[in-house]
Amino acid sequence: MGATRAHIVFPKELMAEIDAEVGPRGRSAFLADLAKKEINRRKLLAFLERGEVIWKNEDHPELAEGSYQWVRSLRDEDNKRFEKIMARRGKK
Repeated sequence: MGATRAHIVFPKELMAEIDAEVGPRGRSAFLADLAKKEINRRKLLAFLERGEVIWKNEDHPELAEGSYQWVRSLRDEDNKRFEKIMARRGKK
């Protein structure tokens, strides 16, 4: 990503705190990271405020019988796999 310069004015006390935290040579990286996090936070809040439906039942047919049944089937598959492995080891 390319860089561009910007003249930004901060209160002296705030700049002193930033410098104490990251040093004068770490200002740009610190502020760029902070700005990116804030932009992402605002985008997330805007998305959540729109109230769009994210989870659609038709996209997850494995949960049609409920999440308990789905987890139970996963555990049953693991148990069957484990029993086969143990049976093979018992034959050796």
